[in-house]
Parts: sequence; structure tokens; C-alpha cells
Amino acid sequence: MPVCGGGDNTYSNKLGPLNAAADECWAGGANSTDMVFWQVWNNYTLSGAVGPQATFWKIDYEGIYRANLLLQKIQGDIPDLVSGERARFTAEAKFLRAYYYFELVRLFRNIPLILETLSQEQIYEQVQATPEAVYAQIEKDLNEAIPDLPNIVAPADNGRVTKAAAMALLGKAILFQNNEARMGEAASWFDKVNTSPQYSLVPNYADIFSPLNEFNSESIFEIQHSAAQIAGWWAWGNFMGNVYVHMTGPRSYNGPLYESGWSFNPVIPAFVNSIRNDPRYRHTVANIDSLKAAGQATYAPAYQNTGYFVKKFAPLKQFKAPDGEPALNYPNNFIEIRLADTYLMEAEALLRSGGDAGKAQTRLNQVRARAGLAPVPVTLERIYEERRLELATEGHRWFDLVRTGKAPVTLAFKGFKAGTHEVLPIPLNELNNTKLVQNPGYN
Repeated sequence: MPVCGGGDNTYSNKLGPLNAAADECWAGGANSTDMVFWQVWNNYTLSGAVGPQATFWKIDYEGIYRANLLLQKIQGDIPDLVSGERARFTAEAKFLRAYYYFELVRLFRNIPLILETLSQEQIYEQVQATPEAVYAQIEKDLNEAIPDLPNIVAPADNGRVTKAAAMALLGKAILFQNNEARMGEAASWFDKVNTSPQYSLVPNYADIFSPLNEFNSESIFEIQHSAAQIAGWWAWGNFMGNVYVHMTGPRSYNGPLYESGWSFNPVIPAFVNSIRNDPRYRHTVANIDSLKAAGQATYAPAYQNTGYFVKKFAPLKQFKAPDGEPALNYPNNFIEIRLADTYLMEAEALLRSGGDAGKAQTRLNQVRARAGLAPVPVTLERIYEERRLELATEGHRWFDLVRTGKAPVTLAFKGFKAGTHEVLPIPLNELNNTKLVQNPGYN
């Protein structure tokens, strides 16, 4: 899901709201009404009218509309297309449609399945499809896309989709359906990615997230950001930089390494304690209070302050744009799917299918070894714990808690209610004069 400002002057990307909804971070910000769309997911007081859902819905269905339009138009006579471009563009559009539907079905479960461009009148006649139907279409699009996608792309094409991205997303879509009879199938798709010669774990964990190491050997599907636009506030809603980076910085900060920010997503101390003795801690959590205690920095503690900040997307001084509005011009990319993620998903799928436990052990060992950790016997719980630490603050945790059924207990301290909060409410404005029905618990 692209990171951008919403047309309604809100800002809902994947990372901020999802981190606030999980057990890694609070919403933070200036006060309890700052970015209220994040706050209500943080404390599970969502309603159809208030939450991040309207922006998520808008972004994803706009993407689906554009994919549908391209798929419709590309079948016509387009004389400028060179050999192979029609097949590749078609495959890319099908991947993107699958990607957007995967986001929607995970976030809302009950959504319209639209596979063609609609007239204004038709929009109001749409009904919600079953999740099974949506997942079937996701799988169909990806299976059809894979043969016509390239194995690798030239550096100038970085960001465009490869076979591995589609295979990883297909395996993930199967995994998330929680059908134990299909876990072997999911594992086989992950194995195709994990044994591909162009991918390997980045030796230094910190390098995964550096703008100096974009599209590294671990990156399977990466969403680009750039400072080249030299964006000012005039670009809100269409800026190319990663404003989430600025949002995570400590407010009124003065000190080494970091720029000041808006203090969103302070890291919860309980999570800090669970990762503190892990080598990935110093690359995941920025302990600003330790700098303050050492007399090296000052900052203004803001709402829900813990002294701990998100490190993977921290506003480092070296990447502050010299021109334009700095908040809108951070170049940090977001890796949507990376190799450590697919290693751990393969290990999970293998164990759940009764497959090769030795290979599952190897995949878990590989992730731990890169972090400098010794092997531990592979179990599902250890795989889930490894995902929690390896992928922390990267937007995966909430989805993992929901799909494994752990959310009601793990997120009880935030107000999570089973049977309601596994999904977001359908945006209120999407219910007006349509045939859509609100998700249970939000009426």
C-alpha cells in the first residue's frame, strides 16, 4: 500500500496505524487527538466514521480501478507496444490488483470484488463478496501473472514486480487463509523464492533499512520513496518522500544522529524488554532517554512518551533533504516483502503441513544466525516469536496476531474485542446509498 497523504487531509500509511494497533507501539503524537485515525485503532475505539479505514479503502480501490482500466485498455490496439510489453504490463497489473485485494480482504474481510471499470450508477449497486471469492481471485491473478514477469529487473526498473514478488505474495495469500490442507502448497511457493539465486540475507541487519542500500539482496517487493520531488506542503497527498520517517522522530529533538520529528509510535516498554537482549534491539529501538541521561540530547516528551522510538525508520540527519519541506522528503523505502519474512513463513507452513521439519529448522536457523543468535529447536511458537523480533515495527505484527488467533489476549490491554476488532469497519461514507453492509460490532 503506497505511503501517502489522503485526499481528506488525513495520513494513513501501513506502518503508523498498524504499529499503533499492535503491541509494539503506542500511537503517540502531540496529544490524544493528534492523528485521531491512529489513536482510535491504538485504543480500539474505532467506528465507521473514525479510523484509518477510509484512506485504506480509497487507496486500494483506486489502485484496483487503475489496474482494471489498464487490463481493459491493453487488450486494444496499442501500436507503440514492443514485443513482450503487453504480456508484462498485463502481469504487473494483475499482480497489483491481487496486492490491493490482499490488503483489503485482510483489513476488512467483507469487500466488493470489482474486476472491471464501473459506471457511476454501477458503483452504488455493488455487494460484498465472500472472503473465499476474493482470495480465489487473488490466487488467479497471481498464477496468471507469474509466467510473464521477469526473474530480475534492471536497476533502472527497480520497484517493478518480479516473479519472486508474485510467488511470495501467492504463498502469503494461501498462508493467511489458514487452511491446514494447503500449507504444503504455501510452503512450495515460499521455497521457490527462498532458493532463488538472486536473493540472500543481508549480512548486517541494520543495512536492510538504510536508504544507502535500497533494493538489496533481501528485498523481494519494495515500495520506493524519493527526495527528488523537493516537495513542499503544496504536495500533500502526492508527495514522493516517506513522511512516516519524520513522524517517528522525537519532538523538539536536539542532539546527535537524529532530526526532530512528531513523536508518533513511541515503542512500548514491554516490547523493549522482550527484545533488549537480542542483537536486533539496537537496530529496532532508538533509546532517546539514554542520550538525554548522558547529557548528549534533549527533546520534549509528548503524548504516550516512553523514551523509546522506532529506529528502522528514524529521521537520521544524514538523510535530511537540503531542499523542500524536510518532513516530506525522506528517501527511506519500505520493503513490503523481504527474505527473512519468506524464510519464516516457509518454516511455519512446513510445520503446519507436517512437511520437512529439517528444512523448517534450517530456515529458522538462518534468520537467527544472521542476527548473531544460536539455533533453537523449531516450533510454531518459536517461529512466531522470531517474526515478532525480526520484523518488529514493519507492519506485520497486527496481521500475525489476528491470523493466529492471538490478538484477543495479546491486545486485551489496548481494548481489543474478539469478534469485532479482527477487521476494520467499512468506511461510513461507503455505506451511504449503497448495498454494502457494516462489519459486525461496528453498527
